[in-house]
Amino acid sequence: MLMKLDRRRFRALRVFFDPRRLRALTRRSEVGLSLAGAVVGIASGLAVTGMSFVSNELHQLVFGIADSERLSSSVIDDKLLLLTAPVIGGMLLGLLLFILAKRRKKPMVDPIEANALHGGRLSLTDSIIVAVQNLISNGFGASVGLEAGYTQLAAGLASKLGLKLQLRRSDLRVLVGCGAAGAIAAAFNAPLTGAFYAFELIIGTYTIVSLTPVVVSALVSTLIARLLTHGDFTIDIGGFGAVVPADYIPALLLGAVSAGVGILIMQGVSFVEELARKSAIAPPFRPALGGIIVGLLAMISPQVLSAGHGALHLNLSRDVAIPALIGLFLLKSLASAISIGSGFRGGLFFASLFMGALLGKLFAYCGPYFADATLTPVIYAVVGMSSLAVAVIGGPLTMTFLALEITGDFPITALVLAAVITSSLVVRSTFGYSFATWRFHLRGESIRSAHDVGWIRNLTVDKLMRADVKTARAGISLEEFKQAFPIGSTQRVILVEESDKYAGLVLVPEIYANPTDAQDEGKTLADFIHYRNDFLQPQMNARQAAAIFDKSESEALAVVNNLIERKVIGQLSESYTLRRYSEELDRRRREVSGEI
Repeated sequence: MLMKLDRRRFRALRVFFDPRRLRALTRRSEVGLSLAGAVVGIASGLAVTGMSFVSNELHQLVFGIADSERLSSSVIDDKLLLLTAPVIGGMLLGLLLFILAKRRKKPMVDPIEANALHGGRLSLTDSIIVAVQNLISNGFGASVGLEAGYTQLAAGLASKLGLKLQLRRSDLRVLVGCGAAGAIAAAFNAPLTGAFYAFELIIGTYTIVSLTPVVVSALVSTLIARLLTHGDFTIDIGGFGAVVPADYIPALLLGAVSAGVGILIMQGVSFVEELARKSAIAPPFRPALGGIIVGLLAMISPQVLSAGHGALHLNLSRDVAIPALIGLFLLKSLASAISIGSGFRGGLFFASLFMGALLGKLFAYCGPYFADATLTPVIYAVVGMSSLAVAVIGGPLTMTFLALEITGDFPITALVLAAVITSSLVVRSTFGYSFATWRFHLRGESIRSAHDVGWIRNLTVDKLMRADVKTARAGISLEEFKQAFPIGSTQRVILVEESDKYAGLVLVPEIYANPTDAQDEGKTLADFIHYRNDFLQPQMNARQAAAIFDKSESEALAVVNNLIERKVIGQLSESYTLRRYSEELDRRRREVSGEI
């Protein structure tokens, strides 16, 4: 009897977990996508917890700190250890980079690029490699946070699940956003922050369809992290009275100052990267050399090591002299720029929070110039923290909700919102990029957010063109041409040379519309050739093709294989290109509005 019952249970579980049923459920209903988001949330919470554990163990093993201590707030008297640890980490990372250069030729894709250009497709193997590189960098003291590894690994797991379920492009992008939301939510114990991180930075837009799965993933991931760890990233702002209208003036000014500082930090990182590229130093050796500089900076102050969690709380909980704040800010910004620019893997998420807090406390000493303001240095630190993070990372609502969830104070959150909007506006008006999109720009990409632009790149000429085209030799006579192509047989004929090279395009009705005998006037077929240098290539997208149609004023053009051989492989009309472009554009609009 028991065996029969067990068999029935096994069959029921097998039916429930049948891949085809799960695929159908996820593709056909929002409930199914939300369940997939919950699964991604569990995976994200486990990934964040696991990476945090490994990082803490590395800090204890390498630097000999206690289990309850944070690396950046620890007192480390061994100066030689402070110098050598980042160098050893750089050597290990360089060895890994050398191996990867031999085995993996394709560049690694992060979640923003995956959602913007590749429809949410991420390599799980690459994501694991990025996470390992991030752990080595952070674990040996490089001035980078783990948030890049968190989001990469969680998004990679989400993309793998979505590909297994054969999700549509839009649903796969949402699921990748679920992974990033779960990662940030678990890292900061802040589900709202995680959800809006996904909407603003990973998905690129907010829709009713994406709301439930993203929020479910963030909540589930937070619960998993709370069950497995006891860390809680909160800030006690203390008593300060009430926020008055006069407090908004210094907050807005701090937002503008943070924007300028954020732009300088991003350009500093780019300057170090460009300097490294132009040097004769091979990429595998760059992290070790960067580790030497980070180690020297750590000998001045260990607070520059790692992401800076401990150092943030250490500087918020006590009064620090202005020279010490300025010195620590400069050391941390230089250490972060050197770490990332020399090849250490990581991001500036938490580093920007730490530096923003230092900038806010520095700004607090300008308090006497704002006579009616009531803000304390800790509140200025929270405002500066969010403002600088918005300037570097982006996501105004993300950082606003982070301030709400780490302080629990609504009036302060309204103050932060005003500051981050100012910071975001200044950066977008004067610089135009966040840290991630700025690096895409340096690489030659035109994307400025995770908004899906990959579909237009996938709508290429080779997918739109007709391969069955009418061709003729350019050297034949008009009479031979008329015999081969009677009136009404076709609208246009593509002419090719003896070497099959594209020579131009002839409109058949134009030849027959000649009022007199063309041969009597001495005309040849060459007199009717158009668009000798106007043609399309198969890798062009629909937008590029439309621009060429507009420039040439042609209703149709030939498609050639490349600029050198110029062999005709097809033909494409302007009307069909615009119709397919409009159909795809309307489909994306309906996806954004939640209609499909």
